[in-house]
Amino acid sequence: MNEDFTHFDETGRAKMVDVGEKSITQRTAKAAGRVIINKRTFELISTGGMKKGDVLTVAQVAGIMGAKRTPDIIPMCHSIQIEGVKLKLWLDEKRSSVEISAEISCEGKTGVEMEALTAVSIAALTVYDMCKAVQRDIVISDIRLVSKTGGLHGDYHRE
Repeated sequence: MNEDFTHFDETGRAKMVDVGEKSITQRTAKAAGRVIINKRTFELISTGGMKKGDVLTVAQVAGIMGAKRTPDIIPMCHSIQIEGVKLKLWLDEKRSSVEISAEISCEGKTGVEMEALTAVSIAALTVYDMCKAVQRDIVISDIRLVSKTGGLHGDYHRE
């Protein structure tokens, strides 16, 4: 098995990486994503007219909860002590979209990329859930890691 794939043992079976010997460092990760909606849905969100409530606020809370629960839904993720979650959602009229960004930080032995990506994903799914009654063809797109700092593999910044 390729040594680059750290979540497999020598026989190809799944394993959780042992981070016991790793150094504790400051870790951060930023992720982003987009929910593409039509003009009617955009208007309902922006005016507070969605029957399920304030879409952006509910999605923000859901995304934060998702970041905290990442090891419960991603099998090989370690439980970590998240120190901070900054989750932002805003409407982009030009794209007719809800834009989402998440920044996660901790001091630990493993990174927080999965927590940032999960926060964005759960926030996007919550927007979808709250709006699906008025629009069935909503598109969730461009969920991606924007940057990360700390750890053995160093920093990463998407260009």
